[in-house]
Amino acid sequence: MSKILKEMSMLNGIPGQEGAVRKYMVSKMKHQADIRYDNLGSVIAEKVGAKDGPRIMVAGHMDEVGFLVTKITDEGYVKFIPAGGWWSQVMLAQQFTITTSEGAEIRGVVGAKAPHVLTPEERKKPVEIENMYLDIGVKDKKEVEKLGIRLGDMITPYIVTTPMSNKKYLLGKAWDNRVGCAVAVEALQALKNETHPNIYYGVGTVQEEVGLRGATTSAYMVQPDIGIAVDTTVAHDYPGGSKETVLGKGVGVMVADSSMVGHKGLRDFVLKTADEEKIPYQLTYLLRGGTDGGKIHLSHAGAPSIALCLPVRYLHSHTSVVHSDDYKNLVKLVVSLIKKLDRKTVESITFD
Repeated sequence: MSKILKEMSMLNGIPGQEGAVRKYMVSKMKHQADIRYDNLGSVIAEKVGAKDGPRIMVAGHMDEVGFLVTKITDEGYVKFIPAGGWWSQVMLAQQFTITTSEGAEIRGVVGAKAPHVLTPEERKKPVEIENMYLDIGVKDKKEVEKLGIRLGDMITPYIVTTPMSNKKYLLGKAWDNRVGCAVAVEALQALKNETHPNIYYGVGTVQEEVGLRGATTSAYMVQPDIGIAVDTTVAHDYPGGSKETVLGKGVGVMVADSSMVGHKGLRDFVLKTADEEKIPYQLTYLLRGGTDGGKIHLSHAGAPSIALCLPVRYLHSHTSVVHSDDYKNLVKLVVSLIKKLDRKTVESITFD
């Protein structure tokens, strides 16, 4: 397992509170690139290969889906609202971490009635999120307040990232989208002693899960000629699934999602590059859900953009699974594209 990918998975950062992830990315990129920020907190690493070359933006979003503390009950339970999309059925009895404004991490579990006391009506339908609470193991509200917990504190899933029985299958949280952030970092590191005919921008964006907000502001700053959103997509290799996108079969090249129709010329170039470099890929699409590419491709006068996505089982849940071969191939594909995207190629993609 990539050390960077594992370490980034274990960091906590929901929309608007991505500080730990941003700090980590900067620590890994500052020695090889010039670092800038937009005013929302997205981080932009610039590495110049050719001063007059096209501007290539590779973006992964730093935020993961989580929750915000909204109320502390008299009994000492913590109420919350979602930060990003959650299906309530995957939440009960799961462990979460509250991070206070002082940085303390406090473990809790989403309370659930024992099946022995459920009524027949309660058994028929999932519990709504507004009826859930986090139990942190205290006796009353005063004990919660002594721990420094306040309204607005972030809540994130708790899990130890680890390889599974087949070591290529990786179990963890926040693959959506620490995968993209790790790729932006590892691509920069791979380019350290390499020439490339462009200016590479490795970007960690904020607040993707609540509206692609950091992609909007960071792309405005970068003014890319080509946009590459690195994100995740649904793996359909579960029992009864369509098997159209599966773990271990390669990078998901997004044809279209709810935020963007992938640029046809750029997609053709990506597929040609993958074939030439013998990088496995899968064409994929999403009926619901989008990527940072949805805002990058609309920046200024527009930029041909594509989303390259890692297949993930159990997206937007407490625990997800990815395949290390897919991740390695995703890094390899991004690096290969950076090495090939010169001014003439970009103009051909854009205008032909």
